[in-house]
This record gives sequence, C-alpha cells and structure tokens, in this order.
Amino acid sequence: MLDFKSTLKMAINSLRVNMLRSALTSLGVIIGVSAVIIMLAVGSGASKKVTENMEAMGTNILTVRSASAKSGGVHMGMGTKPTLTSKDALAIKKMARGILAISTMSSQTQQLTYGNQNWSTTVYGVQPAYLYIKNYEIEMGRGFIPEDLQNSAKVTLIGSTVAEELFGDVDPINKIIRVGNIPFKVVGLLKVKGQSGPFDQDDLIFIPITTAQKKVFGTDFPGTVSQIVIKGQNPETLDQTIEDINEILVARHNLGKNQEKDFEIRNSAEFQERMKSTVQTFAILLASIASVSLLVGGIGIMNIMLVSVTERTKEIGIRMAIGAQVSDIRWQFLIESFLLSMIGGLIGVVAGVLGSLLITVLAPSMTISISLFSIILALGFSGLVGVGFGYYPAYKASLLNPIDALRYE
Repeated sequence: MLDFKSTLKMAINSLRVNMLRSALTSLGVIIGVSAVIIMLAVGSGASKKVTENMEAMGTNILTVRSASAKSGGVHMGMGTKPTLTSKDALAIKKMARGILAISTMSSQTQQLTYGNQNWSTTVYGVQPAYLYIKNYEIEMGRGFIPEDLQNSAKVTLIGSTVAEELFGDVDPINKIIRVGNIPFKVVGLLKVKGQSGPFDQDDLIFIPITTAQKKVFGTDFPGTVSQIVIKGQNPETLDQTIEDINEILVARHNLGKNQEKDFEIRNSAEFQERMKSTVQTFAILLASIASVSLLVGGIGIMNIMLVSVTERTKEIGIRMAIGAQVSDIRWQFLIESFLLSMIGGLIGVVAGVLGSLLITVLAPSMTISISLFSIILALGFSGLVGVGFGYYPAYKASLLNPIDALRYE
C-alpha cells in the first residue's frame, strides 16, 4: 500500500539534494506562469477600460445618421448627404416608443480665439438633452436653457481641454471667445471626462443647434442635422425603438419598398459588444502565446526527470528490492515533477503580480486588472503541466526491472 507521507518526503529530499537543477528546471514554469498572469492582467485591464469608456460616452444610445452621397458611383461616407431634419427628430420623439431623451446634433471643426490664444477644436451644435444622453456634466456655470435655442443665442459650453488651452488658470465663465469670427459667451465649463481611445472627450465645445444652423455652420440645407441622438429607456426595448424609427423615417422621406434608405441607425450596445469581444479575443490570444512558454517549461521538466530516472536507476532497484511497489516508484517521480511545477508556479505568480504592478509604474496610462481567477488558472495549468509532463518519466521509472537496475553502473 502506498505510503504517501514517506513518498512525499523522499521526493522533497531528492529535490533538495539537487537544489540548483531543481531551480533551473522550474525556471521555464516561472516564466510561463508570470507571463500568463501579466498577459491576462493586461487583457482584463483593457477590457475594463473599454467598458468604462463606453459607459462614459453613454449607454442605450441610438444614433440616426444621414446617408452617404455618391460621387462617380462611389459612396463618400455616412453623413455626407444631409437627409435628416429637426422635424424628423420631433416626429421620432412624438411617435417612437421607448425613448428617454432625444437631441439633434451637427458638428464642424472651427478655430477658437481668446485674446492672443487660439485653439482648433470640434464645435457641436446640440440641444440641451444631448449632454444628458452623452453623460456630460457641468463643472461651473450653467447648461443650455430653452431661451438659448429659441433665440439662437451665441452662448457656449466648453470642455476642460479647451478651457486650459485658451484660459489657462483664468475662470472662463462669462468670457467672450470667437468661434471662427463670431463672438460667443462662455456660460458653462464641462466636467472632465478624459480620453476614450484616441478621442479626447474634453476637447470640444457645445453651442445651441439653432445657433449652429443659422450663424456658424452656414449649411446649404436649412433645418438639416448630421445626427439624431436618442437614449432608450432600457436595452430590452431598443429593438422596438429602432423598428419604430425606421417606419417613421421611411414614411417621412417617402421611400419606396425597394428604395435604398437615406439614413442609418446605429446601436451603441452593438458597438460596445464588438469592442468587448475584440479585446477579450486579444486577451485570450496574449494568454495563449504566454502559455506556450509554460508548455516549454513542462518539456524541460520531462527532460530533467528522464535524466533523473537514468541517474537514479540503482536507487530505484534498491527500493524495489526491499519491497517498494511499482506504484510507489511511479508516485515518487510524479510527485517530484508536480512539486517542481507548483513551486515554479507559485514563484511565477509572485513574479507575475510584481510585473503587472511594474507596468502600472512604467505606463501609468495603462489599466491593469489582476484577478483571482487568473492566478488560480495559472496555478492550475502549472499543476497540470507537472503531472502531464511528469507522467512519462514516472511510468518509465516504474517499469525498471529490479535485477537490471541493481546491475546498472
């Protein structure tokens, strides 16, 4: 019967006698486990960052955009053919189901000036609801009021990046800036939102949509807008809302049954899911690449264990001669292989956690997320590597003939 305690003690003693070789054998596992943890931390952090960015831009959002114009039979891109109007937005608000808030929006890049400072940024013509839909909040001053839209008032809300570039440490509220050549009064400063991928969510200004249409953008199509942005009540009703919007706009634009639509509806939830899926696939790919080094470490363990079996042939013969069973020999070498791998795994976990923390120091902009799951996964994989790659040497050791083993020199 297997005496597990004594077999374990013998395995530990054997590893202790060959300390340097044991350490070098475990090195491959250490590198593999630490690499897996770091890669999973990077991937998980990236996924978390994407989720935060998407939530910061607003959830349950539908964006209706104008169609693309054609030039020489080639589509020029969505929004190049103005087909949406403010009246379309009013009809959608009145007739579509599941809408929490709605706003029209048009944008254009403009040069801003204040004194001797200037800055080029995107100017968004919007309605008050746009800030709620996109999760923008007021840091100082006020937001838009109905009178601003009714009077096409030359007032603006500015992002923190614009405020810093134009005003530095000066309070921007009630200051006059020029958008192009038109003076605008700063009535509000937006709270910082930060980066969303390459897009700086604070490098923009908002003006009333009516002001944009009549005084700034100079559109050749009065009343048209680039987009209609909608916040749905909940994710479950978005499909119904999309169906309603399609029916409303097809009817309003007098589109035939087989006629190409002159608008496009995008669901932010679908985009978010695609982004999350892409990031998760990337994380799995990174972890898979890192796992190769763990498998290489397992091959190293198998090679060293085979060498150990050869070197200890006489020892195995003596153990069999004094009554050790085949299973005892097999378990001894299997336990040695498992211990080598798990010791390497534990050291690898520490190295992986420290490596992940080092990344946050060297690259503060990166989001790193170390999860208990990744640690358990890495340790479990290292244990499987130890057992899997240690089985053949253990099996080979257990097949030795005691008489031949005792004669071995």
